[in-house]
Amino acid sequence: MPYFAGAAVRGAAGWTAAEIDLGGVADLDEVADRLRDVDLDAEVSLLFVEADDVYLTILRLDEGENLRVFSCDSAFAEESRLGALLVGDLQAPVLDADEAADSDDQEGSSGSGNTTDEDEEPAADPDADPIGDADLLTDFGISAQRLLTLCAHDGMMPADVTAEVCQIIGCGDEVEELREA
Repeated sequence: MPYFAGAAVRGAAGWTAAEIDLGGVADLDEVADRLRDVDLDAEVSLLFVEADDVYLTILRLDEGENLRVFSCDSAFAEESRLGALLVGDLQAPVLDADEAADSDDQEGSSGSGNTTDEDEEPAADPDADPIGDADLLTDFGISAQRLLTLCAHDGMMPADVTAEVCQIIGCGDEVEELREA
Protein backbone atom coordinates (compact mmCIF):
# COMPACT_ATOMS: atom_id res chain seq x y z
CA MET A 1 0.00 0.00 0.00
CA PRO A 2 1.63 3.29 -1.06
CA TYR A 3 1.93 5.94 1.63
CA PHE A 4 3.24 9.43 2.33
CA ALA A 5 4.60 10.21 5.79
CA GLY A 6 5.26 13.89 6.30
CA ALA A 7 6.43 15.35 9.59
CA ALA A 8 5.78 18.93 10.61
CA VAL A 9 7.79 19.95 13.66
CA ARG A 10 7.79 23.25 15.51
CA GLY A 11 11.01 24.23 17.20
CA ALA A 12 12.69 27.46 18.21
CA ALA A 13 13.06 28.54 14.56
CA GLY A 14 9.41 27.82 13.66
CA TRP A 15 7.92 25.03 11.58
CA THR A 16 9.97 22.67 9.45
CA ALA A 17 8.85 19.66 7.45
CA ALA A 18 10.52 16.39 6.53
CA GLU A 19 9.46 13.17 4.90
CA ILE A 20 9.89 10.10 7.08
CA ASP A 21 10.57 6.62 5.76
CA LEU A 22 8.48 4.14 7.72
CA GLY A 23 9.81 1.11 5.86
CA GLY A 24 10.97 -1.59 8.23
CA VAL A 25 9.57 -0.05 11.41
CA ALA A 26 8.76 -2.74 13.94
CA ASP A 27 6.35 -0.92 16.23
CA LEU A 28 4.74 2.39 17.12
CA ASP A 29 7.64 3.30 19.42
CA GLU A 30 10.01 3.12 16.45
CA VAL A 31 7.69 5.42 14.45
CA ALA A 32 7.77 7.88 17.39
CA ASP A 33 11.58 7.63 17.48
CA ARG A 34 11.79 8.52 13.78
CA LEU A 35 9.49 11.49 14.40
CA ARG A 36 11.66 12.62 17.33
CA ASP A 37 14.77 12.39 15.13
CA VAL A 38 13.44 15.16 12.85
CA ASP A 39 14.13 17.69 15.63
CA LEU A 40 15.12 16.41 19.06
CA ASP A 41 14.27 19.77 20.65
CA ALA A 42 10.90 20.31 18.94
CA GLU A 43 8.07 21.70 21.02
CA VAL A 44 5.51 19.87 18.88
CA SER A 45 6.03 17.11 16.33
CA LEU A 46 3.24 15.99 14.02
CA LEU A 47 3.32 13.12 11.57
CA PHE A 48 0.72 12.88 8.81
CA VAL A 49 0.53 9.40 7.30
CA GLU A 50 -1.61 9.19 4.17
CA ALA A 51 -2.12 5.71 2.76
CA ASP A 52 -3.54 4.60 -0.55
CA ASP A 53 -5.43 7.90 -1.02
CA VAL A 54 -7.96 6.60 1.51
CA TYR A 55 -6.56 6.64 5.05
CA LEU A 56 -5.12 9.45 7.17
CA THR A 57 -3.44 8.96 10.50
CA ILE A 58 -2.03 11.83 12.56
CA LEU A 59 0.53 11.28 15.30
CA ARG A 60 1.60 13.95 17.78
CA LEU A 61 4.43 14.30 20.25
CA ASP A 62 4.78 17.21 22.67
CA GLU A 63 8.42 17.87 23.54
CA GLY A 64 9.17 14.34 22.36
CA GLU A 65 6.76 12.68 24.78
CA ASN A 66 3.13 11.63 25.20
CA LEU A 67 2.37 10.09 21.81
CA ARG A 68 -1.21 10.77 20.68
CA VAL A 69 -2.76 9.15 17.60
CA PHE A 70 -5.88 9.78 15.52
CA SER A 71 -6.98 7.88 12.41
CA CYS A 72 -9.84 8.64 10.05
CA ASP A 73 -10.81 4.96 9.81
CA SER A 74 -10.09 1.87 11.87
CA ALA A 75 -10.19 -0.18 8.64
CA PHE A 76 -6.63 1.05 8.01
CA ALA A 77 -5.48 -1.50 10.60
CA GLU A 78 -7.02 -4.31 8.56
CA GLU A 79 -5.77 -3.09 5.18
CA SER A 80 -2.01 -3.03 5.74
CA ARG A 81 0.87 -3.86 8.03
CA LEU A 82 1.57 -0.14 8.45
CA GLY A 83 -2.06 0.49 9.40
CA ALA A 84 -2.00 -2.31 11.95
CA LEU A 85 1.21 -0.91 13.39
CA LEU A 86 -0.09 2.68 13.64
CA VAL A 87 -3.68 2.17 14.75
CA GLY A 88 -4.13 -1.53 15.55
CA ASP A 89 -3.80 -0.99 19.30
CA LEU A 90 -6.09 2.04 19.55
CA GLN A 91 -8.90 1.10 21.87
CA ALA A 92 -10.20 4.42 23.05
CA PRO A 93 -13.08 5.46 20.82
CA VAL A 94 -12.89 8.77 19.08
CA LEU A 95 -15.19 11.46 20.44
CA ASP A 96 -18.61 10.64 19.01
CA ALA A 97 -20.62 13.18 17.03
CA ASP A 98 -22.93 14.17 19.90
CA GLU A 99 -20.06 14.62 22.36
CA ALA A 100 -18.05 16.60 19.81
CA ALA A 101 -20.99 18.89 19.09
CA ASP A 102 -21.57 19.39 22.80
CA SER A 103 -17.91 20.24 23.42
CA ASP A 104 -17.92 22.70 20.50
CA ASP A 105 -21.05 24.36 21.93
CA GLN A 106 -19.34 24.67 25.31
CA GLU A 107 -16.27 26.26 23.72
CA GLY A 108 -18.46 29.22 22.80
CA SER A 109 -19.85 30.61 19.62
CA SER A 110 -19.83 33.85 17.69
CA GLY A 111 -23.12 34.75 19.34
CA SER A 112 -24.93 35.19 16.04
CA GLY A 113 -27.09 32.13 16.50
CA ASN A 114 -26.68 31.35 12.81
CA THR A 115 -25.52 27.97 11.63
CA THR A 116 -23.55 27.28 8.51
CA ASP A 117 -23.70 24.29 6.22
CA GLU A 118 -20.37 23.21 7.72
CA ASP A 119 -21.96 23.11 11.20
CA GLU A 120 -24.70 20.84 9.88
CA GLU A 121 -22.43 18.34 8.13
CA PRO A 122 -22.22 14.89 9.66
CA ALA A 123 -19.32 14.34 12.05
CA ALA A 124 -18.12 11.27 10.21
CA ASP A 125 -18.67 9.29 7.07
CA PRO A 126 -21.14 6.52 7.97
CA ASP A 127 -18.84 3.97 6.33
CA ALA A 128 -15.76 5.17 8.23
CA ASP A 129 -14.90 4.43 11.82
CA PRO A 130 -12.57 7.17 13.11
CA ILE A 131 -10.53 6.12 16.12
CA GLY A 132 -8.06 7.60 18.54
CA ASP A 133 -7.61 11.07 19.96
CA ALA A 134 -9.65 13.47 17.81
CA ASP A 135 -8.74 16.29 20.24
CA LEU A 136 -5.03 16.13 19.43
CA LEU A 137 -5.12 19.44 17.49
CA THR A 138 -7.54 21.40 19.67
CA ASP A 139 -4.84 23.76 20.95
CA PHE A 140 -4.13 24.68 17.29
CA GLY A 141 -7.75 25.71 16.73
CA ILE A 142 -8.95 22.43 15.22
CA SER A 143 -11.61 20.94 17.47
CA ALA A 144 -12.46 17.26 17.42
CA GLN A 145 -15.66 18.08 15.55
CA ARG A 146 -13.79 20.05 12.90
CA LEU A 147 -11.21 17.29 12.41
CA LEU A 148 -13.95 14.68 12.08
CA THR A 149 -15.83 16.89 9.61
CA LEU A 150 -12.70 17.43 7.50
CA CYS A 151 -12.07 13.70 7.38
CA ALA A 152 -15.69 12.96 6.47
CA HIS A 153 -16.13 15.70 3.87
CA ASP A 154 -17.18 14.15 0.57
CA GLY A 155 -14.41 14.41 -1.99
CA MET A 156 -11.65 15.26 0.50
CA MET A 157 -8.67 12.98 0.10
CA PRO A 158 -6.16 12.46 2.93
CA ALA A 159 -3.74 14.87 1.21
CA ASP A 160 -6.48 17.53 1.17
CA VAL A 161 -7.17 17.08 4.87
CA THR A 162 -3.44 17.27 5.65
CA ALA A 163 -3.10 20.45 3.57
CA GLU A 164 -6.11 22.07 5.27
CA VAL A 165 -4.89 21.16 8.77
CA CYS A 166 -1.38 22.40 8.00
CA GLN A 167 -2.70 25.71 6.65
CA ILE A 168 -4.72 26.24 9.83
CA ILE A 169 -1.82 25.47 12.18
CA GLY A 170 0.72 27.49 10.22
CA CYS A 171 2.92 24.96 8.45
CA GLY A 172 1.08 24.65 5.14
CA ASP A 173 3.89 26.09 3.02
CA GLU A 174 6.49 23.80 4.57
CA VAL A 175 4.42 20.66 3.99
CA GLU A 176 3.51 21.75 0.45
CA GLU A 177 7.21 22.26 -0.35
CA LEU A 178 7.90 18.78 1.02
CA ARG A 179 5.30 17.26 -1.33
CA GLU A 180 6.77 19.10 -4.32
CA ALA A 181 10.33 18.00 -3.57
